[in-house]
Amino acid sequence: MSSATESLQRLELHSGDRMTREEFHRIYSRMPENTRAELVQGVVYVASPLRRKHGTHHISLGIVFGIYEGRTRGVESGDNASILLGDDSEPQPDLYLRILEDFGGQSTISDDDYVVGPPEMLAEIALSSQSIDLHSKHDDYRRAGVKEYLVVCVNEERLRAFDLQNDVEKPLDPDGVYRSAVFPGLWIHAAGLFARNHTQLISTLEQGLESPEHTDFVQRIAGRRR
Repeated sequence: MSSATESLQRLELHSGDRMTREEFHRIYSRMPENTRAELVQGVVYVASPLRRKHGTHHISLGIVFGIYEGRTRGVESGDNASILLGDDSEPQPDLYLRILEDFGGQSTISDDDYVVGPPEMLAEIALSSQSIDLHSKHDDYRRAGVKEYLVVCVNEERLRAFDLQNDVEKPLDPDGVYRSAVFPGLWIHAAGLFARNHTQLISTLEQGLESPEHTDFVQRIAGRRR
């Protein structure tokens, strides 16, 4: 009996199970709400309990994403939401940033309130999951059409940014700031992120939000609105 068949009978998920997204979603939707599991390239990953360092860095980057959303009409940020990426992919990234469908975005919302298709940006806080985040998830997100991917490598105190459209890693600018190409004005001060210096993070982001590039971006996606 296959591991997928056994899981369907038990109504449980176990790391290493192989199955389709439809099978995974059916089982996952019946498991306790505090369960966190993902399907990446047809393989199930059930998350271990999250450590303090994961949670503190998650909040810091989430603050940046949330402020950017609030100042950029037509953009939505999300936290720990399952995303229906493909027939063998249903990840639950730490954070996402997407352009709304009505403003020309490439993802949609299902009738039962799941994000369907690739958000423009995904972000992961990498601690115990770093190997998966930098390899399996990187490849899965690139294949699905995610445009930018951020990995916060906590132990190394390194922010890694990937341009998945061109399959290259982007270095930080000389001032230590990551400036998104897909979301102009999204400026992230890497040292401020790892120091959890929210004043520095917000100050740097405010500079990005006041840039001509951000103004142009807001006008551009507003012009696509249906």
